[in-house]
Amino acid sequence: MSPIFDYLFGQYSDYDTLDIILEIVAVIFGLLSVWFSKQNKILVYPTGLISTSIFVYLLLKWGLLGDMMINAYYFIMSLYGWYIWTRKVDAEHYTPITRVTKKENITSVIIFISTIIFVFTVYQVFDKWNSWTAYVDTITTAIFFVGMWLMAKRKVENWIYWIIGDLISIPLYFYKGFTFTSFQYLIFTILAFYGYNAWKKNTDKNLQMS
Repeated sequence: MSPIFDYLFGQYSDYDTLDIILEIVAVIFGLLSVWFSKQNKILVYPTGLISTSIFVYLLLKWGLLGDMMINAYYFIMSLYGWYIWTRKVDAEHYTPITRVTKKENITSVIIFISTIIFVFTVYQVFDKWNSWTAYVDTITTAIFFVGMWLMAKRKVENWIYWIIGDLISIPLYFYKGFTFTSFQYLIFTILAFYGYNAWKKNTDKNLQMS
């Protein structure tokens, strides 16, 4: 094996083959989910549900509680988002892409702070403050919780939270030894930039037409 290959994937030598396959499948469906979100397609949710359910299993098995809670929350919010995206606001129109309101900004702050308190409590109870990554997990979990809520509400600003959280997660997952997942977040970051521009253009177009 080449030194570069060993550096990137050497940690997988101790993993079960099934777990490696499951991680790859979860990454593929995760990427599909973000792609469909960028395209404003409802398939963001069924593909996301597959990805998150697999990651919940793997992360629980690997003892990564913070990451597991993120994906469990994704799973629940995917069901909620699926409902919101398919709900008609009138006889002809579904829930549109819009900007966050002042009230929603306040709610975002509440979700962020509440998540930090919740994750901190869980880590205290299960004595998981055994690495500096636990502190970073607390922040990324809060960021992603807000991002997922805003995406379910079809708000343009959800992409800003995804970009910030993804940029933190790229080196974080690589450090934890999950190279495939780290690559996933790298691609997530790129797609999030495109997603933000696409959703912003959509809202700008709607404003011009109104």
